Amino acid sequence: MTHDNKQDTRIRIKFKPKRIFQMRVAGLAFRHGNVLVHRATHEKFWTFPGGRAEMGERSAETLAREMVEELGVEAKVGRLLWAVENFFHYEGKDWHELGFYYLMDLPEGLNFHRTDIIHRVQDGDNELEFRWVAATRKALTELDIPPYFIADEIENLPKTTRHLVWDDGDLDDK
Repeated sequence: MTHDNKQDTRIRIKFKPKRIFQMRVAGLAFRHGNVLVHRATHEKFWTFPGGRAEMGERSAETLAREMVEELGVEAKVGRLLWAVENFFHYEGKDWHELGFYYLMDLPEGLNFHRTDIIHRVQDGDNELEFRWVAATRKALTELDIPPYFIADEIENLPKTTRHLVWDDGDLDDK
C-alpha cells in the first residue's frame, strides 16, 4: 500500500434546491451591562457579531478574523458558550446553520454608547452597523435577536458549553 501525500480538498455537501448550509461563528462581548450586536442595514433583526468560517479555519480564528475585518480590533476569544444546530427560513430559503457562540473581550478603545450606532462598515455587498444593547432577556426579545434561545440565557450564561438543536422559524416574517 502506498502512502499518498496529496491533501484531500473535497468538500462533501449534498445540495438541495433552496437550502443552504453554513458554519457561523459569533461572539458575545459585554460592557457596562450591555452586549454588542450588529446587523446588515437591509435586515430587520439584529444578531451577535461574527461571520462564516473559511475552509481550514478554526472557529476561534474565524471570530478573531471577523472582528478585525468588521470592527478593526483584535478580540480576545474566550470560552465557547453554545454549539447550535440552528434551522430557520430566511430570504426564501431553508437554512441549516452550525453555529458556535463564544465569549469575547474587545479593547476598551472600542466606542461605547447606550443607544447610538457605534460603528458602520461595508462588508461585501452589505453595510453592517453595530450597537450596544442591555444584556437582558427583555432587551434582546424587544430587539428581535436570533438565535432566540440566547435571550433566555443572557442573564445567566452557561458555566459549560451547551449543545442545542434549535429552530428559529421563519425570519422572513419579522
